[in-house]
Amino acid sequence: MAARKKSEEPSINIDEVLTDEELKAVANESEPAERKAKPEDGPRTVVVAEDEAVNRMDLVAMLEDNGYEVVGQAANGEEAVELTRKYRPDVVCMDVKMPRMDGITAAGIICDENIAPIVMLTAFSQTDLVKKATGAGAMAYVTKPYEESKLLPTLEVAMGRFAEINDLLDSVERSERKLKETTDQLKETEEKLKKAEDTLEERKLVDRAKGLLMDKADFSEQGAFRWIQKTSMDQRIPKKRLAQAIIAKYGDPKPSDSGER
Repeated sequence: MAARKKSEEPSINIDEVLTDEELKAVANESEPAERKAKPEDGPRTVVVAEDEAVNRMDLVAMLEDNGYEVVGQAANGEEAVELTRKYRPDVVCMDVKMPRMDGITAAGIICDENIAPIVMLTAFSQTDLVKKATGAGAMAYVTKPYEESKLLPTLEVAMGRFAEINDLLDSVERSERKLKETTDQLKETEEKLKKAEDTLEERKLVDRAKGLLMDKADFSEQGAFRWIQKTSMDQRIPKKRLAQAIIAKYGDPKPSDSGER
């Protein structure tokens, strides 16, 4: 029988080697990373809060024409807060003057909950109004009438600032958590060290007391230790204090005492 050539392929169906699911898994693993869809590559999501319907429609159209996805439209501040909590958009366009709850109050609630960056929309240019908006947590503001050349860069700036602030907050939280862990470890180590020092001091005192009992009361080493241990347990006196009492009674007098006549 003629030998099979090395280049000859075996006559077997590939389906018998790998199932459809296994083939898909292999295909996904071999797919270049840049071709895989990433969630962050999707359109930016926006909640628009504007009580004037015509202005709101124009703003929504402008945003959608520029690739943004408007996930919610609000006619007052309360709706704006509800929609922002529900959809958690990338950014919120918030009119300052709205019924039921004004934009500055709504922005304050959203910013306090750290849900999304706020870009305030206003027809006014008063300094005090801008200060109130930024004081409520707004990242930026634009004045009416809306222009793409002003609005779109402002949205990107607001989202960028929001991301930077949250990165900083995350970093601070990690640092605080690490500091707490280090502090707890240090406290635990100090407690262990203190316990070890107390144990060492107690051993030294017990050894000295044991020696005195052997010398003064004719105890054996084992008998002296047992007496200290049993007395400590029976009388509920810490061995350290008991040893100190034995040393005080049978120990050598202090130099100052022996020198006095």
